[in-house]
Order: sequence, then structure tokens, then C-alpha cells
Amino acid sequence: MNLLIIGGGGREHALAWKLRQSRLVSKIWCAPGNGGISQDAECLPANLADISGLPDLAEKLGADLTVVGPEQPLVDGITDEFDDRQLRIIGPSRSSARLEGSKVFAKEFLERHNIPTARIYGVYDDEANAARRLEGLNYPVVLKADGLCGGKGVLVAKSNREAADFAQRALGSRELGEGGRRLLIEEALEGKELSFIVLCDGESFLPLVPTRDHKRVFDDDLGPNTGGMGAYSCDGIISIDMEGEIRKRIVEPTLGGLARDGSPYRGFLYFGLMLTASGPKVLEFNCRLGDPETQAIVARMDFDLGELLVAAGETKLKTQKLTWHPGASVCVVVASGGYPGKYEVGKEIRGLDQAVAVRGVRVFHAGTSRKGDEYYSSSGRVLSVTATGSSLAAARQTAYEGVRHIQFSECHYRRDIASAGCRTANVGED
Repeated sequence: MNLLIIGGGGREHALAWKLRQSRLVSKIWCAPGNGGISQDAECLPANLADISGLPDLAEKLGADLTVVGPEQPLVDGITDEFDDRQLRIIGPSRSSARLEGSKVFAKEFLERHNIPTARIYGVYDDEANAARRLEGLNYPVVLKADGLCGGKGVLVAKSNREAADFAQRALGSRELGEGGRRLLIEEALEGKELSFIVLCDGESFLPLVPTRDHKRVFDDDLGPNTGGMGAYSCDGIISIDMEGEIRKRIVEPTLGGLARDGSPYRGFLYFGLMLTASGPKVLEFNCRLGDPETQAIVARMDFDLGELLVAAGETKLKTQKLTWHPGASVCVVVASGGYPGKYEVGKEIRGLDQAVAVRGVRVFHAGTSRKGDEYYSSSGRVLSVTATGSSLAAARQTAYEGVRHIQFSECHYRRDIASAGCRTANVGED
């Protein structure tokens, strides 16, 4: 089949790389793609905000299936446009994608369907009212911009001063744009975070291997939130009992609630969880695959991803069984200096050939441009250096061996990705 991937980051490169190996796939396009993705797919210019133009592109190309990577087109209703024209696509409807498009909607959904989550303190669109509420709380507390903010709309505030400053920037100065017009304030949960992603076909679902990501820009989880600085997956990251609890208490009630609300879910659904002393609780939803979690997940896939996506599109996930490479995978994001704040682009990248020559390493391009045989930085997150190994320690060592070969001016990466390791006992505790 001919396949179109929408997006242009490390997640989309990982998908293109894996789908290129499928026995079912003969041609892959990626719109808009990036310099590195051009190794594995034909990249085409595209405006991801043009929701009606993207099905035009799929139709013109003769794409048999379209896979959507980033959240904005899904929240804007790209799946509805494809469905109206009877074009096959992997992704939720606009109605279902509200789980990510609005934190307030997601919180109301969780409470309405009795799904474990953090206690809410209030929703505010006025800075003065938010500031008054913040004065009466015990810290830390969590503040979330209602809409999409590129991974930068959440703050775990350790003090009233820090919280009030965030509220001022979101509601007063409008630094977060339309996504920050409303602010959700809730309790801060204690425990260990987990990314749990499932693929749904509207009737059934299959879970992918769980992962953990690293959102803060600096080592030891310091600095501002980013889109993600690294992720890992390994055998035993959670116990069998914990996975069963997540499915029973969170995944199944979520999918059942969506169906009862008239929005059966199709596509990838990401559950951002906190594993607390009283069980798993939902921190957030994403209506798509995570980035950089996808890179760590794809590296462990021991099945034909093309076959899986076809089954999902035909409501036949029940016929599929997923197998995974044993051991672990680690993804380290190499970013531009200054990210997630201001940064420069156009820096020549050196050492790519040496990095991919390391056994077990694959370099997925997140933000690069290509001129001949040379690659240049084009975004904040530039590369996702991903490695597999027989253990988490081995995968981590190999990933950083690959990273050490990468060079460009002012490049930055965390040096502690996956260093905390994973356990099979006492899940949710340090």
C-alpha cells in the first residue's frame, strides 16, 4: 500500500523508518517531513493548518492510508475531513481529540466517568481570581493551560510566588496565546510518572510497551518543561498487576466513557499517569503517539507496524498480537542551545555517520534540514538518538555512545536519561 505520514518530527521519522520495513508498504510520503525523514520517505511541502488541503493531498497521491503524528491537526478535525471523503486515516475525531485539546474538558470527562485523577481547585480565565485562589492553597500545586501550548503549558509550582507568576504570564500577558486563555489549577500528585499508550479501533484496543519520558530541560528534572528530552522503555518497567490495574481502572473506563458519550475512539491514545500510593491516576491525555516516547517504543517493535495499522483501520485489532524485543530502549534528545526558549537554527550537524555506526543505535531526525549530504538544525529538538540493549543499563550506555559523536554549535542534551532505572517491585516509589 501507499502510505502518507502527516508531521515532521522525530516521532514521524521513527514511524517512517519502521513502516518502511513492512511487507505491506510500497511507498511512503511524509508531509512536511524533515531532512532526516527524506532518508526513509519522500517529503512533500504541506501546511498542517490547512485541514481541507491535507485530504486533497492524500487523494492526489493515491494514499491508501494516512497516519497523523502531531496533535494540532487532530484537534482541528483532520480525521473528520478524511472520513467525510471516505479516505482511510489513523487518528481520532475532533470530538475525541478534545481530550488533549482542552484540559478542562479532559478533567470534566474524568470526573464524570469516575476515573482516578488529581483533585481540582478551580478553572479561571481572570488573573485576579486565579491569584486569590492560589493564596489559599498548600504547595506544590499544578497549573495547566487549557489548550495546546507545545508541551509548555504545565507548571508544578512549588510556591505561591511561582504559581502567581505563571498565572500572570498566561492570563495577564497572554504569553501562551489562545491555549492559555483558561487556567486549570489542581493538586500535585506524588509518585512515579508513566506513559501508557494504546491503539484503538473504535471497539477494542491494544497497549504498546509502557515508557517514561523526561520533560524538564536540565538534569535532575530542573528547568522549564519541554516537549520531551528523552524516554526509555524496558522489561519490568511496571508489574503485571499494575498493568492490569491501569487497564481496568483507567483505559477501559476511558474508552467506554467516550463510546457512551458518542465519540468512540480510533487511533493512538496516550495516558500520562502518576503511579501513586493509592494507585494509578491520570495526569493528562494525548490524542496521538508521544514524542520522544514513540522513538523508544518503535525501537522495541518485533511486529509489522503496517499490518497493525491496517487492522486498526478495518476494526480488526482483535486479530493482532504484538510481540516486543526483550530488554530495553533509550532515546536521548539532542536539542538546540536555549531550547525551550530562544535558540538559533542553521547549525551544521557533524558526526551522524559515526553515531549510526554504533551497533544498536538509530538516529531519528526531529528538526533538521538537508542540503546535499549535509544536515543542519532547524528546530529546538534536533535529533533523537535511540538505542536498544539487553538491559536498561546497556541501552543507556549505547545511546550515549551514539550521542557523543554528535556535534553542532551549542547543542544540548540531558546526561541523566534513564539513569533512575526501572523496577518491578514497589511501583510508584523511588
